[in-house]
Amino acid sequence: MRTRLATKLDAMLEPWFPERRLFLRSDSDTRFIRLRPATQLIAFAGSASVVAWAIVATAILLMDSIGSGNFREQAKRDQRTYENRLNLLAEERDTRAAEAMAAQNRFNLALEQISDMQSQLLASEIARAELETGIEVIQSNLRDTMDQRDEARGRLAVMQQIGDPLGQNRKVEGSDDTLDFMVAALADTAAERDQILADAKQALKDAEDLEFQIKLMEDQNDQIFRQLEDAMTISVEPLDKMFRAAGLSTKSLIDQVRSNHDGQGGPLMPMSFSTKGEEPSADELRANRILRQLDHLNLYRIAASKAPFAKPVKDAVRFTSGFGYRRDPKTGGRRLHKGADFAGPTGTPIYSTADGVIVHAGWSSGYGRLIKIQHEFGIETRYAHLSKIRVKVGQRVSRGQRIGDMGNTGRSTGTHLHYEVRVGGKPANPMIYIKAANDVF
Repeated sequence: MRTRLATKLDAMLEPWFPERRLFLRSDSDTRFIRLRPATQLIAFAGSASVVAWAIVATAILLMDSIGSGNFREQAKRDQRTYENRLNLLAEERDTRAAEAMAAQNRFNLALEQISDMQSQLLASEIARAELETGIEVIQSNLRDTMDQRDEARGRLAVMQQIGDPLGQNRKVEGSDDTLDFMVAALADTAAERDQILADAKQALKDAEDLEFQIKLMEDQNDQIFRQLEDAMTISVEPLDKMFRAAGLSTKSLIDQVRSNHDGQGGPLMPMSFSTKGEEPSADELRANRILRQLDHLNLYRIAASKAPFAKPVKDAVRFTSGFGYRRDPKTGGRRLHKGADFAGPTGTPIYSTADGVIVHAGWSSGYGRLIKIQHEFGIETRYAHLSKIRVKVGQRVSRGQRIGDMGNTGRSTGTHLHYEVRVGGKPANPMIYIKAANDVF
């Protein structure tokens, strides 16, 4: 039955694949191999499959190479954009802080000038009151003197009638001298009073001009304060959103950073108030609130540098496996894949995703060559299947520092990096941190 089917198949394929014989000749013998149409068809199909596989594989590699180049350029552009934005935020923060300090200095100077003007005005009022009192005394003395003069003139007339003109003339002459002295003193006092009144009016005018200038400075300070408050809101909200997206408590993070960085001093220190028992002004409270927000932003920046909000690989790589449960090819059961896998060429640089301390750098069972970094906030990162380790246990590393090379050691089916993030000893999805940072930076 099988021979009949083979014969019929050969007869059907004979027009396209005629039977051929391949002769093999040696010194003592000649042999031939008979190539039936079915055999030729199988050989042709196999060759066509190999050629098709080669074409498809070449196309896939070419497309992957093109995609990797685009990803590399995009990563570089994102990095430049992130660096430029950080520089702009830092410059704007420093500029706003300098403007706030300059405005506060101008405001304090204006307050001092107003205080001096008020002191001068008060002194002028006191002097004027004293002069008015003195004028009243002089006027009273003048009236008494005029009364005495009239009385003296009456006595003079009486004495002239009784024949003693010489003595009376001496008395009248003495009374006239006293009167002239009192009149001159009164005139001087009146002139001094007029001058004091003129100085007081000028002081009031200067105070009004100064109040107008203070009003202008207050408006300018209010505009600066609004710009600073808007800048703080724009800068802090994305960072807060980034930490919350990663499942971290911003309050506990900031408290921990503040406890580890408790040094004080510099332009971000809140301004001290008067010790005279006066309540702080609204501008002083507002300026201190902005300074506290700037300090809060700085704490966020420190926390961001100490949490793994970065990519462990900067070169073009392929994301091959994510965090979660997947089927174990050996046991057939489901097991938790505790990290994320990034595939690339052997020797691809691996970088630390945050500041920390190396707690393990060596071989570890299925991980192969493994690096563990302990970060703050109870976070640990792991970098597995490395071909080379470039750090030692106990060494402090910074964010972005090269720590090893990508490899294929341990339980691995190809060259890749297995990257883990653990919070409090429990595995967390690393892509949450990477995506949270990408949304902000």
